[in-house]
Amino acid sequence: MSSLALLLLLAPVNAWADEPVTYTEHIAPILWKHCAACHRPGEIAPFSLLSYKDAAKRANFIASITADRTMPPWKPEPGHGDFSGARRLSNAEIDLLARWAKTGAAEGDPKHLPPAPKFTEGWQLGQPDLVLKMPESFKVPAGGADIYQCFVIPIPLDRDRTVSAVEFRPGNTRVVHHALLFLDSTGAARKKAEAEKGPGFRSFGGPGVTVTGMLGGWVPGQVPQHFPEGIGLSLKKGSDLVLQIHYHPSGKAETDQSQLGIYFNKKPAEKLIAPLVLRTRDIDIPPGEKRYQRTVTTPPIPVDVYAVGISPHMHYLGREMKAWAELPGGKTERLIWIKDWDFNWQGSYLFAKPVRLPKGTILKLEAYYDNSADNPFNPSNPPKRVRFGEETTDEMCLCPVTVYTDRREDSAALMKWQGLGLGSDLETAGAMAAASIPTDKLVPPGGVPIPERYKAVLQQFDVDGDGKLTVAEIDAMPVLVRNKVKAAIKQYRDKQADPPKK
Repeated sequence: MSSLALLLLLAPVNAWADEPVTYTEHIAPILWKHCAACHRPGEIAPFSLLSYKDAAKRANFIASITADRTMPPWKPEPGHGDFSGARRLSNAEIDLLARWAKTGAAEGDPKHLPPAPKFTEGWQLGQPDLVLKMPESFKVPAGGADIYQCFVIPIPLDRDRTVSAVEFRPGNTRVVHHALLFLDSTGAARKKAEAEKGPGFRSFGGPGVTVTGMLGGWVPGQVPQHFPEGIGLSLKKGSDLVLQIHYHPSGKAETDQSQLGIYFNKKPAEKLIAPLVLRTRDIDIPPGEKRYQRTVTTPPIPVDVYAVGISPHMHYLGREMKAWAELPGGKTERLIWIKDWDFNWQGSYLFAKPVRLPKGTILKLEAYYDNSADNPFNPSNPPKRVRFGEETTDEMCLCPVTVYTDRREDSAALMKWQGLGLGSDLETAGAMAAASIPTDKLVPPGGVPIPERYKAVLQQFDVDGDGKLTVAEIDAMPVLVRNKVKAAIKQYRDKQADPPKK
């Protein structure tokens, strides 16, 4: 063995820890890679981290909030999903930031400073095929509670299209915290907006109406991406964009007029994006309950699918959400685990590469909630009983998994299985006919009993757990499920009114 090798073996384990840590050589690369997308002039973060001066005066603060992983805001646990654009710092990077602060935040030799990061101004994906802009500015007050405002923007299309990418551009990065992009082809959101004064309508959690699609979401620092060639989102003629923006007051009165760029597939996509939704409305959290659990299990998926993204969602009592897939043959595919849920930093996560979920796969979800006084995010003091709902003081358990199929016929089968799940005896034509009938004209005041063979699918919508579906419970269902349920009720009532002749 050489003397050098022997020296290395005998050296203390922490010998290299004595190496000086400097901004130019060690810290600037970390801050520019993980932080500068938000911490630069004109972006949502309250200060810039592009220069040594900016970073050095906050060295202890940076060390503290990175050590507890408050920043950068990246919630998925490692080993549970491999995501593109991950902002999670390595343990070595966190250690360098801590040592730099502890040893005096030295600048170092300027010749070691790497090239400054370059950020694309304007549309990052180039000029969009279609730009949708809020029709008027929205006023954000200087202070007060955060605001969740929905703006309804008609989408001018002369035919159905497929979408390759979307790019959201906040009009005022000082106050726009995040945005969700819903679609509505029923006109319900438009009516809701028309009924309120000013632009749009207020709605916490979801958009307050049953949507017919989604174009994704945006959080600060997110980089827009095109789907792979031949894959796209369906965008139906006659749809409205329901743009829900979370505003965070900045300390002074502000205005915002954000916009969305849409990029169409050059050729209509053969593989269509669709959501596989893990959710339950069966939520009833007693006051003081510290670890209330909800679980969701889907029936086996009827076709091969490829997961491209996932979007966990709870409200302020949420503490933890985990989703995974059990594949045929016994293998488990971990999809995501948010171990320390924070409503203010929820997001939509894209997998680094599509995750194949073969026919027969079962999706599962576990969610935990804290309705005790120990939860600093609890909106009620003292705690109150909390049930499912859209309001701030309600709760939700929702986790859409964005998937696509190789064949259009598989996509149709998937939509039928997911939207209906009620058997092939209820044809689409009957559902469409029933959709135009007000629910209260079909359902008696006490509700209708859930048939035994449909309980596995419909009990999640039975909010009060009485084994019946009321008008309110049916109207709160996703539109495809609601229409099928109404069709079944109409079909039953028609048979009762006109029984077969013997």
